[in-house]
Amino acid sequence: MPVTSPHRPVEIPGVGVYDLLFADLTPQDAARTAVTDSATGTSVTFGELRDRVDAFAGALAHRGVGVGDVVALHAPNSLAFVVAFHGIMRAGATVTTVGALATAGDVARQVTVSGASLMLTVGLLGPAGAQGAEQAGLDTDRVIDLADGERGLASLLSEGHPAPQVDFDPATHIAVLPFSSGTTGVPKGVRLSHRNLVANIVQISPLLMDNGQTRDSVIMAVLPFFHIYGMNVLLNSSLHNRTHLVTMPSFDLPTFLELHQRHNIDFTFVAPPIAVVLAKHPLVDDYDISSLTTVLSGAAALDENLAAAVEKRLGVKVLQGFGMTEASPVTHVSSRGVTPLASIGLPVANTECKVVDLTDPDFSEILPPAQESGLSRPGEMWVRGPQVMLGYLDNEEATEVTLLRDGWLRTGDIVRYDHQGNVYVVDRAKELIKYKGYQVAPAELEALLMTHDSVADAAVVGFFRPEDGEEIPRAFVVPQVDASGTPVTVDGDALMEWVAARVAPYKKIRMVEVIDVIPKSGTGKILRKDLRDLPVTP
Repeated sequence: MPVTSPHRPVEIPGVGVYDLLFADLTPQDAARTAVTDSATGTSVTFGELRDRVDAFAGALAHRGVGVGDVVALHAPNSLAFVVAFHGIMRAGATVTTVGALATAGDVARQVTVSGASLMLTVGLLGPAGAQGAEQAGLDTDRVIDLADGERGLASLLSEGHPAPQVDFDPATHIAVLPFSSGTTGVPKGVRLSHRNLVANIVQISPLLMDNGQTRDSVIMAVLPFFHIYGMNVLLNSSLHNRTHLVTMPSFDLPTFLELHQRHNIDFTFVAPPIAVVLAKHPLVDDYDISSLTTVLSGAAALDENLAAAVEKRLGVKVLQGFGMTEASPVTHVSSRGVTPLASIGLPVANTECKVVDLTDPDFSEILPPAQESGLSRPGEMWVRGPQVMLGYLDNEEATEVTLLRDGWLRTGDIVRYDHQGNVYVVDRAKELIKYKGYQVAPAELEALLMTHDSVADAAVVGFFRPEDGEEIPRAFVVPQVDASGTPVTVDGDALMEWVAARVAPYKKIRMVEVIDVIPKSGTGKILRKDLRDLPVTP
């Protein structure tokens, strides 16, 4: 049987995102600080933010942007992003968010596929936004640099056009169109309605408050808003809870720590790579971040030992969440003081979860939870709830593979669960290494490598050995640095022996490469394809 959420069902308001966040703004809340842009030093209250969103929507409407239009937004975490993002939706249009590190070719493809008729970019990210829009055929007057003094954000807000009256069905109108690779294949546009986003906001906002947030919390927002995690968990849910967001355009450890110290940040969202730095880097000890009480990790699985190391070093509580773009994104969140550190917890309100045996060709066998101790057999996690996407843009085949007719969303993640229904992520189904018929989870080996004193970061991928065609685990490691900033020496053979003493024989690492940095996406996911393409060191 599926595992149902233990949380009380929530009522999902039949409104758009703007009305959920701003329509009931009281005078007291209007005066509270909503966002501080760390790059510019600008802070705005909730009332000021609402007024800027309205003014931006009016400027877009004056340019003919409204229901049925798509606007591309290419900007780092900033006050400008927040205003533009919500202004686009306030005007009735759909936002397609573009990754900050996208190339001109990436931008052109996304603008073309999404059908965007306007590009909002920030020149500080480089020329890719403007060049990509041009390659996609947009006229120069349909490309706006938000930082431009004459045509940018400040100019748009000063025009004084009223926000338009718009009419749409929140259940079917697309609010955002982020792009995701999903469980397989190239990036696809994910059609998320206003109801999808609103549902997830009201599903997770009370859980965040139960897990350490308060109305007086100061939240670190370094994970990118263009990604669904930053977009709906950090940005929208924090606005809904009336907390104070401090934006950071990209991760830089000294600045990250200094902002915590200066603003007394108490709740921080991270991805595992940031958790690694917090657990291991000597620079952390040079700052007073004692105000921090809670670290919530998402975007990829967080190892139990790493979570424990962060808790011990910082004196905080570490929590995990699970989500995917196709689920707006959150399906599971751990509970403070209850959920085991290794687990992503239980389904959020109004959400069902089941673990399916992938060896069953009909996917009809649902794996039962474990008994009083231990974990279930591994299988693929499927979820169902109001936060699940409407489908992929113009890709019925991919939609039918991922989103089944009875509403179940295939996550592509291999998990196990305990007798209470707590879920433990093993790895992505497509990332498993098949060695002599055994399945080897890269995440397990990566977590073990990260506990070694000489390793600052690690990734494991499959490598097909030419002599026998066998797929073997190949590790890439980044050396730890000492107090002077000098990388320590990593002995590959010794490291393989160290791992072999701690795992089953079929899980042994059989190649080690020392590199300067593990390639990762903006949200911290390891770019395994980039690693697979690297030549073997002689």
